[in-house]
Amino acid sequence: MTSMISEAGNLPVAFTSFVGRRHLIAEIRRVLGPARLLTLTGMGGVGKTRLALEAAAASRRAFADGVWLVDLAPVREPLAVADAAAAALGVPELGARPALDRLTGYLAGRRALIVLDNCEHLVDACAELAQALLSAAPEVRVLATSRQTLGIAGEHVLVVPPLSVPDEAVELLRDRATAVRPEFRITDLNRAGASRLCAGLDGLPLAIELAASRLRTLTVDQAVDRLEDRFTLLTSGSRTARPRQRTLRALVDWSYELCGPAERLLWNRLSVFVGGFTLDAVEGVCVGEGIARHEVVDLLDRLVGQSIVLVIEQEGLPRYRMLETIRRYGRLRLAESDEEQRLLTRHRDFFLALAEHAAGTWYGPGQQQTLARLRAEHNDLLAALNHGGDPQAELALAAALRYHWCADRYLGEGRRRLDRALAGAPEPTAARARALWAAAWVALLQGDPAAADEWLTEAAELGDQLDDPTVRANVLGFRGTLALFRGNLAEAVSLFEGAVAAHTALGEEATTVFWLFQLARTQAHLGDPRAAETARRAVAVSQAHGEGLNRAYALWALGLDALVRGDLAVALELTRAGLEIQRDFNDYVGAALLLELHAWISAAGNDHERAGRLLGTVRTLWRDTGTKLSVFGPDLAEHHARCAESVVRALGPAAYEKALTEGSRLDRPGRGIAFALTGGAELAAVTAAAPSPLTQRERQVASLVAEGMTNRQIAAALVLSPRTVGGHVDHILAKLGYGRRAQIATWWAENQVPDPSE
Repeated sequence: MTSMISEAGNLPVAFTSFVGRRHLIAEIRRVLGPARLLTLTGMGGVGKTRLALEAAAASRRAFADGVWLVDLAPVREPLAVADAAAAALGVPELGARPALDRLTGYLAGRRALIVLDNCEHLVDACAELAQALLSAAPEVRVLATSRQTLGIAGEHVLVVPPLSVPDEAVELLRDRATAVRPEFRITDLNRAGASRLCAGLDGLPLAIELAASRLRTLTVDQAVDRLEDRFTLLTSGSRTARPRQRTLRALVDWSYELCGPAERLLWNRLSVFVGGFTLDAVEGVCVGEGIARHEVVDLLDRLVGQSIVLVIEQEGLPRYRMLETIRRYGRLRLAESDEEQRLLTRHRDFFLALAEHAAGTWYGPGQQQTLARLRAEHNDLLAALNHGGDPQAELALAAALRYHWCADRYLGEGRRRLDRALAGAPEPTAARARALWAAAWVALLQGDPAAADEWLTEAAELGDQLDDPTVRANVLGFRGTLALFRGNLAEAVSLFEGAVAAHTALGEEATTVFWLFQLARTQAHLGDPRAAETARRAVAVSQAHGEGLNRAYALWALGLDALVRGDLAVALELTRAGLEIQRDFNDYVGAALLLELHAWISAAGNDHERAGRLLGTVRTLWRDTGTKLSVFGPDLAEHHARCAESVVRALGPAAYEKALTEGSRLDRPGRGIAFALTGGAELAAVTAAAPSPLTQRERQVASLVAEGMTNRQIAAALVLSPRTVGGHVDHILAKLGYGRRAQIATWWAENQVPDPSE
């Protein structure tokens, strides 16, 4: 499969066609109307995941806020289930709240379908997650796949049967065999053999796909003969196992034995990757002692041809993956060898080198690609951190991932990993010094200045002890950030100036952009005339080194200074330039700051409706980050309050609330940026695409409210009690965020769009 990230979902798009089971897709969609939790159960290899993905993709139009896949196969700890779900949905980890709280807060009020895939090894944690999501978000549906049910109230269960034999099963065999042998056909001569082969495999899609790969070199009858012989050999010692369990294991055993020695060796070694892998990762981890580097591409190609390895695309990057059943089989084989620990160490060392390269080249071109690669490798990065045996390596890796933690959406994970690594490696090393100031950065962004102060104090002492000038320079800078966030602006200026001078003296000019934009922002608040010059210097340094993300922040600082000076045209131009850069990132904080500034400029220019909508957007973004604007300094909160007061005075409370509600629909950085840059086209598109948040009965009530009917008149028209109608009206007001019946009439007139769920 290949993964194609859409704005409202992350479902993989398959390279292969979907065969049969259209009636099951229809049944899943039918059940997911009234039901809120549906679990697809069945044995391994029966195709639960593919069926869930196809049904979810077919249901996209009914879920305005997205259809999201949460792949739990790489997750091993129950406590990490909510983190995995939050990461899959793109919920940022910028605050200190637990993942489950962030996730439920994010989904409250949204209409989305969540696919929880591979729940069986974490069934209790998955049940708790599903229960929490469904309790917090009435418009959310959950589609789970598991070998056992979740066992919570309201769960509907659909047992996924094997493919029908011969119809669906033989069609799948034909489809997959044609992919590896284009001239293959099902004829009168081989039709009976194909049926026997599929029947022998009990119609299991995984088993059929593996068998089909063998038809590149075998006839159907040869495959049947070899498979039947293999079953006799393998099942003689396990008569108590269920036939289908024997079939699947036997099929994988058979496929393994048919691989050449080098192919088997690579299969084993690839099993250390838990979240897919790239060619360079294979070459970095799996070569040597039986596999030469120049052999890797050919061996991978052979494993792809045998359906052992799948070609995918993730975060826009070409990658490979193994089905979890296949990967676990390889891991068992690897554990039987004497090289498991060596491979795991090489796996950790590869990802440590990858992370250190990302950190070392951060202030330069390719930041978007760097973040995309780290996101794609997230599960393997966590596995590398869990390797054990070398606390200093774990510390170094946790620190090297600082831009993954802080410049993307993984602050909560970063905080946990850095805290654990620092606790496990107390020795006064260079790795600890780096981890200390990285941990301080995370704590600052989470709004925890006390922890940041503690980490920076130790980092300063260790920097002096090790005589490490880079550590001292970073401590100076982050002490400046700490002072800024606490409102100690004069102190912040001095510290930022010291950090810039220290990095410049070390020949680390590119790094100065991080401190320069913060210095400019502080100077702007103080009314210092040097603010614009400082911000322009930050932009120039960023451009000179091909850096992007901090340039957007520098443009924000420059725009803020222009706003303070009253130059609205320049402020707007700079803000739009910063937002153009932010299009390429998924930076909630940066997008929210720039959109806040855009709102302030709009209000100052008397475009109050636009300002109100932008404030609605940033309200949603700040809520989803789990942090507040005030964390970044009290002056920003003052600007926000003045802007909101201005909009309320100009529009009135009701219109202000309406603008906020409309803006809140732009609930991701990309949507908010598109609205700011396109003059409202994005808002219109989101409004048109969104199904009504009201139930069918609530829409009936809303239409009659819009006609001016009282509750008693509506009750008579719909044959309901006035009390029931009153309850419906209360629910409508709550869902729409309104306080008066007249607002329902306005909403009804503006939202005559058919609900695609009907």
